[in-house]
Amino acid sequence: MGSSAPDRLKILICLLYYFPHRTGLTIHVQRIAEELVRRGHEVTVLTARYSDELPRDDRVMHEGVRVVRLWAPIHLSRGMIMPAYPWAAYTLMRDHDVVSAHTPMLETALLAIMSWLSGTNIVVTHHGDLILPKTSFANRFIQGAMFAMYRVLAARASRILAYSQDYADHSYYLQPYQDKVSVVYPPIAMPEPRTDRVAANRAEWSKEGAPVIGYAGRFVEEKRPDLALRALDTIAQKYPGARLVFMGEYDIRYENTWEKYQSLVEAHREQVIFLGLLHDPHDVADFYAACDVVLLTSDTECFALVQVEAMLCGTPMVMTDIPGGRVPVTLTGMGVLAKQGDPVSIGEGVIAVLDDPARYRKTRQEIQDIFSFKETVDRYEHHFRQHARQR
Repeated sequence: MGSSAPDRLKILICLLYYFPHRTGLTIHVQRIAEELVRRGHEVTVLTARYSDELPRDDRVMHEGVRVVRLWAPIHLSRGMIMPAYPWAAYTLMRDHDVVSAHTPMLETALLAIMSWLSGTNIVVTHHGDLILPKTSFANRFIQGAMFAMYRVLAARASRILAYSQDYADHSYYLQPYQDKVSVVYPPIAMPEPRTDRVAANRAEWSKEGAPVIGYAGRFVEEKRPDLALRALDTIAQKYPGARLVFMGEYDIRYENTWEKYQSLVEAHREQVIFLGLLHDPHDVADFYAACDVVLLTSDTECFALVQVEAMLCGTPMVMTDIPGGRVPVTLTGMGVLAKQGDPVSIGEGVIAVLDDPARYRKTRQEIQDIFSFKETVDRYEHHFRQHARQR
C-alpha cells in the first residue's frame, strides 16, 4: 500500500480542540500539522468551534493548515456535541488520503463508521486514557461509554501511535491492541531562553537568591497541584525562602479544583506565584530557565511534554513515578522520580535536585538527540504514507 501513496499527501486531522487552545495535546497536533505543511503536504484539521470568539469561517488557514471549525451548541464538561460532524467528517474523508484521529474524544465510533463508509484508513494517536473519579454512577457510565466507543475506532484503525512503550504496557485503552501499537515520541520544540529575561524573572520571583520551583500545567484534579503546594512544607525545612511559580490556567471552568484548594493556596500565599497561561514560546522558555527545578505531581500522564521542554532549557525535573510520565526522566537522567501521591517524597525529590544540581543537568544537544523533533515527524509521515489510500 505504501508504494502507491502519493508524494504529496492530503491528511485530515480530527480532534476536539485546536489552536488557539493550549494544552499538551493541541500543541502536539499543531506542531505535527505545521511541519507536515512545510514538507509539502496538504493538511486539514476538523475541530470544534469551542468559543464564540473564534471565526465562523470554516476555511480558516493557520500557518498553512486549513482549519474547519464546527458549531458546538452543547458542552458536556470538556466534550462538545457538533450536529454537523458526521457529514463534515464523511465528506472531508472522501477528499483526503489518510485520517489522523486523536483520542480520547467523544466522536471515536463515529469516525470509525465514516472512515469505513469513505474507504479512508485511520491512524490513531492516543493521548491518554480517560480516568474519572469513580465516586458517582455518572462518571463510571461516561468512562465506560467512552472506552466502548474508542474500541470501535481501535478495531478500525490501521495503526495506533503511543507516546511510549511504558505507557502502552499499562494503558487499559492500548493493552488489547498491542499488535497495532507503534511508539512515536511527541514533537517537542523549544526556543533558546533569553538571558536578560531569565535574569529578570529570577530577580522578580526569588527571595534573596532562594530557589525557584516551577510548576507547568493546568490547575486540575488529575495534575494534583495540591501535592505541589503540600510539598512546600517539606522543602521549606531546608530551603525556607523557596517559591513555587505556577505557569498555566488555574481557574478552569469545567472543574472546581481551584475553588476546592483555595484554603491550601491561601496557607502558602507567601510562597506561591500564579503566572497564568503563557502563549509566547519564548516566554515559556524564559520561565523554565529561571527555575532551579520544575515539578509535575500528576496521578496520571501519558508523557508530559513540559518535562522535555524544561530539560531543553537546562532545568531538571521532579516527576511522579507513573507509567508514561516517568519516561523522560528515566531516559535522560535529568531529574528525580517521586512516589505518586506523596508530598513528602515530592519535596525530598526537589531537595535532592537543589542540593546537587550538576548531577541532574544535561546539555541541550543530549536532550535533542533523545527526543528528536525531526525523527518524530519522520515517523508520523511514514505511518501516514504507509496507510494512505491508493490513487
